Amino acid sequence: MSDLFSEVTIVIPTLNEAEAIGKVLNEIINVGIPKDNILVVDGGSTDGTVDIVNSMGVKVILQEGKGKADAIRTAVRYIKTPFTLLMDGDYTYPARYIPELYNKIKQGYDLVIGARLLDRSSQGILFKFGNKVLTKFFNVLFGTGLRDVLSGMYIIRTSILKELFFETRSFGIETEIVAHVVNTTNRIAEVPIEYRRRLGKKKLKVRHGFLILREMIRLAWRYNPTFFIFAMGSLPLILGLILGTYVAYYYLFVGIVYYMKGLIAIILTLVGFQSLLLAILSLYLKRMEYRLMRILKRD
Repeated sequence: MSDLFSEVTIVIPTLNEAEAIGKVLNEIINVGIPKDNILVVDGGSTDGTVDIVNSMGVKVILQEGKGKADAIRTAVRYIKTPFTLLMDGDYTYPARYIPELYNKIKQGYDLVIGARLLDRSSQGILFKFGNKVLTKFFNVLFGTGLRDVLSGMYIIRTSILKELFFETRSFGIETEIVAHVVNTTNRIAEVPIEYRRRLGKKKLKVRHGFLILREMIRLAWRYNPTFFIFAMGSLPLILGLILGTYVAYYYLFVGIVYYMKGLIAIILTLVGFQSLLLAILSLYLKRMEYRLMRILKRD
């Protein structure tokens, strides 16, 4: 496990987590992670969170901007290790899963998500329902089969993290990270973990779910335009084929010729077919774009 101590930086975004941060840090330290490999990124806490972190000898920096996405973007400049593990500072994610996540990513993955699948009694009905719906929606948009895309505990290769555009704000950053990896390397795995009841005031509200949903749609257009072009192209193609079948039936078996309907059927079918070709072309262009970006960043 010695490699774990030197290859992973634990990043913890915080905002008024005085009730939990001490316990979170103690758990991480007890796992064996040295204090030099723990980085707390504070968003302007006023409850003494920073003082607690300082008293424990852990490095804390003030994030630039607001929200979780800006906290991670700030942290990236300080990370020197090959891997970065992110987890919330509210005590919901047990640190004992850190070695398991690390061992999994060492098998060749670029992102390993701690999927909140074990002992879900601490999750409210609305929480579980919203997370399930959003994860299913993400899977449809990006063609994945993940079980928890919104988990706040995951380990990622630092080089991949530095490729992000950080277009998403606040809690939607997990979605952007997963979307980026899906559409660049697609080397993603999940490790089942426990999710505990948070300590301190709850921050997530119902409206955040709708904001994340909106971000998923925007990210799908950014990372996977093929889905939307294919969906829009399928509709006229299907309508054209149905109408064309109708016109052909009446011409062949009844002897009635529908010139205008036949013309409309041909136009709809051609538009749909061209849209499908455009979707395939956009897929190849998008993949080429990310390959070029990765080559340029390596150079």
